[in-house]
Amino acid sequence: MAAPQYVPNTLAEQPRRGLDVPAPDRWVSDRPGELVANRPLGPEMGRPGPDQGFALKLAHVYEDKLQVRKPETHHDAIIGCVGVATARASLYGRAPVIHDLDIAFRVWGFLGDAPQELLDLRVPMFEACAHRYEDQRAIVDQVPEATLLLSHGEVAQRFPSQWRSLLGLG
Repeated sequence: MAAPQYVPNTLAEQPRRGLDVPAPDRWVSDRPGELVANRPLGPEMGRPGPDQGFALKLAHVYEDKLQVRKPETHHDAIIGCVGVATARASLYGRAPVIHDLDIAFRVWGFLGDAPQELLDLRVPMFEACAHRYEDQRAIVDQVPEATLLLSHGEVAQRFPSQWRSLLGLG
């Protein structure tokens, strides 16, 4: 470690100057589990992406903001919407960020202003979904890719007036 100039030190203790250190080789993604071609498609295949578990940590920011209706729980809302958030992140080939969760919670009406029709659709889908993978996949699959590619600002602007189109219902 370099010391201030007023601290006496020997030549051996001074920082190395003038060393010719070669640049590292270019990084190449060559891990065995890395997806190099198109992602696998099919029922219950999910949407793989890097560090998707981080969405669960980010979801706790929203715990006090979520508006759920019985028999839904906060846990069901988080688990159902984390799948939507990770699906969006995987489209961009990155880990989830807070805006992915904002979009997921907003399109399903958990951040408020949800019309009654949306609540009637949402409640049976999210009820106990944390315990049923098939229900989680149905929640994710309900949100079209076109919605997932929108910015969180565009989604906020379209919700609640265009909630049907955000969920691919026309």
